[in-house]
Amino acid sequence: MDEDLAQLAQLCGIGLSYRDALGDERQAQVPQLVAVLDAMGVAAGTPAAIAASTAAVRRGDGAATLPAVRVVYDDAPRCHLRLDLGAAAPPAALRWQIETETGERREGQHALAALERRDADDGEAPSYGLTLELDGLPCGYHRLVLWHGEALLGSTLLVVAPRRCYLPQAVRDGGRLWGLTAQLYALRSARNWGIGDFTDLCGLVEAAAAHGAGVVGVNPLHALFPHNPRHASPYSPSSRLFFNTLYLDVERIVEAQGDAATRARIAAPAFREQLRALRAAPMIDYAAVAQAKRAMLESAWAHFRRTHLAPDAPAGGTTRATALGQAFRDWCAGGGTALHRQGLFEALQEHFFAQDTAIWGWPVWPEAYRHPEAPAVERFARDHAERVEFYLYLQWHADEQLGAVGRRCLELGLGGGLYADLAVSVDRGGAETWANQSLYAVKASVGAPPDPFNLLGQDWGLPPWIPLRLQQHAYAPWIAALRANMRHAAVLRIDHVMALMRLYWVPPGVSAVQGVYVAYPFEDLLGILALESQRNRCLVIGEDLGTVPPGMRERLAAAEVLSYRLMYFERDAAGDFQPPAAYPRRAIAAISTHDLPTLAGWWIGRDLQVREALGHFPSAEVRERQWVERAHDRARLLAALAREGLLPAGVDGDPQHTPSMTPALCAAAHRLLARSPALVVVAQLEDALGVVEQANLPGTTDEHPNWCRKLPEDSAALADEPRLAALGQALAAERPRRDRTA
Repeated sequence: MDEDLAQLAQLCGIGLSYRDALGDERQAQVPQLVAVLDAMGVAAGTPAAIAASTAAVRRGDGAATLPAVRVVYDDAPRCHLRLDLGAAAPPAALRWQIETETGERREGQHALAALERRDADDGEAPSYGLTLELDGLPCGYHRLVLWHGEALLGSTLLVVAPRRCYLPQAVRDGGRLWGLTAQLYALRSARNWGIGDFTDLCGLVEAAAAHGAGVVGVNPLHALFPHNPRHASPYSPSSRLFFNTLYLDVERIVEAQGDAATRARIAAPAFREQLRALRAAPMIDYAAVAQAKRAMLESAWAHFRRTHLAPDAPAGGTTRATALGQAFRDWCAGGGTALHRQGLFEALQEHFFAQDTAIWGWPVWPEAYRHPEAPAVERFARDHAERVEFYLYLQWHADEQLGAVGRRCLELGLGGGLYADLAVSVDRGGAETWANQSLYAVKASVGAPPDPFNLLGQDWGLPPWIPLRLQQHAYAPWIAALRANMRHAAVLRIDHVMALMRLYWVPPGVSAVQGVYVAYPFEDLLGILALESQRNRCLVIGEDLGTVPPGMRERLAAAEVLSYRLMYFERDAAGDFQPPAAYPRRAIAAISTHDLPTLAGWWIGRDLQVREALGHFPSAEVRERQWVERAHDRARLLAALAREGLLPAGVDGDPQHTPSMTPALCAAAHRLLARSPALVVVAQLEDALGVVEQANLPGTTDEHPNWCRKLPEDSAALADEPRLAALGQALAAERPRRDRTA
């Protein structure tokens, strides 16, 4: 490989090789590096381009102006800055000022001769090192400004971060929590409109609390694509900063507004019959649900504008708005540019999709509209202000309804509370990439290297952040994503937490086997995560399944980020299930998750049946080996239960007498996990109810009904559901609930 290309790749954080989960060393090839650099916006197609790009990257690393951001930890409060002051730097002193986020100011100066000088070897100007002592500076976001004589060198965001994330009092005092997880869309009820909604989630919280749970987890609630409700994967969102408004409880909005006309439309016999059919369907009909909700939300919005916003008032005026209308205006103002662009994106996408249903996402919009600051976009925003505001109105209600769920968790004294999920990235055609185009490598995709479960690797089709650009943005997108998802949650799961250290990039036009790893500023991102966790009083879980970099789990544990441990994967060298004592304390433990078979499905090999029917086994020998291994695994689980004295009555543990997956056996398996020192143990609602089919089958789209299966029971009956009660009693026996305190 050309040494200059290799050097440029490393300057941009691209690894030249890695060792995969199978133990194989994989070397990056020249075409991969050139393609990944191109996706970063770094030209590397010719020797001249490589030389120019290398010089540009180096200048960006040591420019006279300060870096956009510097993160330091509060227990090592020194800030080191590298400065290039020019070949003939005058002897004037360097003056600095720090303004804290509370308005306090600190000042000082350093003589040039007192700085750490480093002479360049290639004739370039010498660089200087400045070290600032930050003793006593509080954790937070501060502004550092630097002058050389009278010349302003620049300013930087100075982030002082704690070493550890927040832990709730219930676990700081030695307690261990247990809880339930669910796919929100799957919740049934006699009052929803064919899909679980925020009111159903509140009911689930109440039912879980009644059984003694301290945590209730849900799938990502990120904003999807209103124009195409069939795009249902919660892990491929339009934006992680806002919410999926298909989860709105429409009737709650109508009642709050006193909207008699829309209430009458909802009460019409034909519409009530439509809702009954949507509720009764075994799968979610996303298009029909969206159509029903949109019709009534449009009606509710029209009423709200007439009654509460006074649309005939001057532009921007609120003199005639009611208190409710003013609350909406204030909320929109507080959302700033990010909120406005979310509504603008959805209005634009709706507009172009109505003209041509092949137009999906800003990369295929007319070119004049592909940038949020373009003149055509500004004109559209003025000409369609009411439509943009409609989408803000939906977000306003989603924020309020989810906030009510968080408040209900507090009222019920849950030791953990609402457990949210942050997806690893966003759809390349969505609102978040449109609003932050320079930040995303839209030509590349996030994925995973080959491992025993995916021998050809994985390409998730989501664009990654460009590390250098993320730093240039002072980590603002990371901060915004954390704040948006911690605002109403007390627990946050970071999907694919390895992305804080490195992320597997798949260049365009190649298979996932040909990806490369790109490094990220781990300590900076982890420090900001700890700071936001403490400020939002939010427990953090890092989903660390797959190929984990050496030492990462230890560093996360030191920062009080809980590891994500699944019983299916926790084995010893012989393949037996780990005993409870082998689980780490700083962990959340579960049997399965949305991408894996449910316990009942795993027990009977339903996932193997589905994969066989879809032709996912490369050979008959592989298929047979999987079935044999599953039989051994059932015996291994029974043996693990027997060692702990947890086998239910009537089950002898003899592998020749394989029992059915009864509620008692399900409760015993969860009780096995509950005996571990892990701070949190969760059970899927699907497992508690004996569901056989899994929520999502990775590697499939239309050939498998992903993200649309409903639970078999009405959520209103969960408080008295005997299987859930038995599971709750088993978990509570191992992990008695403690009341939540500050």
